[in-house]
Amino acid sequence: MGFFSAVKKIFGGSRQDDAAPLAEAAATQEAEAGARLAEQEGASGSPVKPAAEAAAPGAASAPAGAVVSAESSPEDEALTVRLREAEPRLSVWLGIILEGVDSAGDLLWQRLAFLLRALDAPQDEIRSFVDDFRAWLERMEYHHVEEFRSELQYRLALALDLEDEEDERSRLFLKISEGLSRTREQFARRLDTLFASHGELDDAFWEELEELFIMADLGYEPSLELVERLKTRARREKVARAEQARQLLLAELEEIFRAPRRISAVNPPEVVLMIGVNGVGKTTTIAKLAHRARMQGKKVMIAAADTFRAAAIEQLQVWAERVGALFHARPAGSDPASVAFEAMDRAVKEGVDVLFVDTAGRLQTKVNLMEELSKIRHVLGKKHSGAPHRSILVLDATTGQNALSQAKLFKEAAGVDELILTKLDGTAKGGVAIAVAMQHHLPITFVGLGEKMEDLRPFNGADYARALLGEPASGPDEKL
Repeated sequence: MGFFSAVKKIFGGSRQDDAAPLAEAAATQEAEAGARLAEQEGASGSPVKPAAEAAAPGAASAPAGAVVSAESSPEDEALTVRLREAEPRLSVWLGIILEGVDSAGDLLWQRLAFLLRALDAPQDEIRSFVDDFRAWLERMEYHHVEEFRSELQYRLALALDLEDEEDERSRLFLKISEGLSRTREQFARRLDTLFASHGELDDAFWEELEELFIMADLGYEPSLELVERLKTRARREKVARAEQARQLLLAELEEIFRAPRRISAVNPPEVVLMIGVNGVGKTTTIAKLAHRARMQGKKVMIAAADTFRAAAIEQLQVWAERVGALFHARPAGSDPASVAFEAMDRAVKEGVDVLFVDTAGRLQTKVNLMEELSKIRHVLGKKHSGAPHRSILVLDATTGQNALSQAKLFKEAAGVDELILTKLDGTAKGGVAIAVAMQHHLPITFVGLGEKMEDLRPFNGADYARALLGEPASGPDEKL
């Protein structure tokens, strides 16, 4: 959905100026949409096929007239006025659009299409978005707005390139805070007690802080390192009182989580190698990443190179169908590298934007692990220069110190570019994120905060640190 990224300008400046595109678009889009559609049909000699039908064969289309209607009505005019006068936030606009809509049906499709037309969306992309969402609701058997409102806002945020908009960042911070509640109950409470029971930053204070870090699943060596870093920062900033140590810790955690800049440009298709042991949530993480890419308008393929378990192949195929991604696999027991090679060949020929390659999650000896993953990396690079562009290690946050040992093993055996931490919601071991980022110097790019598609979110170190310590969210300008 290339046009959607341009809509960010609506959120960037003053309320009156930035809301103006809504009024202008609503006044002209009805006629333009019809003209574009007629022009496309005239050029091809037949009606234009919605993009969603091509991406997800068999998906049901929106009700006739629900998306392409160009009739203006008093209700449309009233909605235009309200949207124009409203604060330019996605959640506010969506609230207006959904007023009086209780369940999925014609009214929902009409309202959703109206909002996208008001944002000057091309008609075929409106169809694609609405068709895709409608088909997803049918697959999930969701009917009432409260069941799918959050997912709808998430999809719009991705499609409109507004994930860093204030409302979305606030939703993410709330989710992180909720997910870290069990960790915070132990970690932050003990910190408060420690800070309150000491006056000076003396040896006794540092020893107790080190013990607290170890109990919070940071591990022995990372705990020692973090205390030394805090001592150095305290001396540099001339901090001597225990009550000031919280801000020292917050600043140090933000520094630890600050990811280095990297070149994101790739020669398409982008190839993402997914690695991690069984049980960490790798399959659902692949599905969530594929879902994000699909909502950003990309053509996605998932390759099942974990050929040792037939159930793994079947599960990945189900997820691929749910998110509207292409799928490539061979029978269980096939050579994983051959699957990767064939998928790469197919992805190039079919114009895929992103290829996710799943790999086996068996705990093996380091030699076997290295050989298998090295072979997959070799055949991917042989077929497509530069592939794989990213190797993502998925770790289960609930395993604490086991996550640290897994990161060490895979980093040495296969090479890792970034980490995804799953199952942060409900774990008391959320402190492992500090240890893994500090010890292995790898960026955490996403965190899993639940089972829904929207529950895989970009990792923001500043917000994570604040949520862990019970501090309010950082402002938009502080985003790392």
